[in-house]
Amino acid sequence: MTEAAVVNARARVRQLTDLTARLTARLVEESKAFEDRRPQDAAATLGETQQLANAYRRESAQVKADPSVLAAAPAADRMALVKATQAFEAVLSGHARAVEAARIVSEGLVKTIVAEVASQRGSPSAYGASGQANASDGRAVAFNRTA
Repeated sequence: MTEAAVVNARARVRQLTDLTARLTARLVEESKAFEDRRPQDAAATLGETQQLANAYRRESAQVKADPSVLAAAPAADRMALVKATQAFEAVLSGHARAVEAARIVSEGLVKTIVAEVASQRGSPSAYGASGQANASDGRAVAFNRTA
C-alpha cells in the first residue's frame, strides 16, 4: 500500500467516525427532548439531524459499495469507527422507540379530541319528519389516521 492510500483511508475513516459521532450526539439530544416531554426541542433541530442522516446514508452507501477504500486505514482507526457505529445503532434503537411513543401519544390526543367534538355534536340526521333538511352544526372536523 502506498503512503497516499493509507493517508486517504485514515482520513476517510476518521471523517466517518466523526460524522457517526455527531449524528449519535444529535439523536441523544432528540431522545432526551422526547423523554423530557419537549418534542418541540427535537423539532427545532430536525433540519440539522436530517442533513447529518443524509450525509451518513450517502457515506455508508459508498463504503458498502467499495469497502476497500477503508482497508488501508490503521486498525485502531477502523476499530474506532466500529465502536462509533455500534454506539450509533444502540442510540438509534432508543430514538426510534421515543419517536414511536411520541407518535402514539399525539395520535391518542387527536383521537380523543375528535371523539369529544363528535359526541358534543349529537347524532346527525339528514331530514326531519316534514321532509325538510334539519339544521346542522356548520363546524367541520377532518380526521386523517396517518401521522
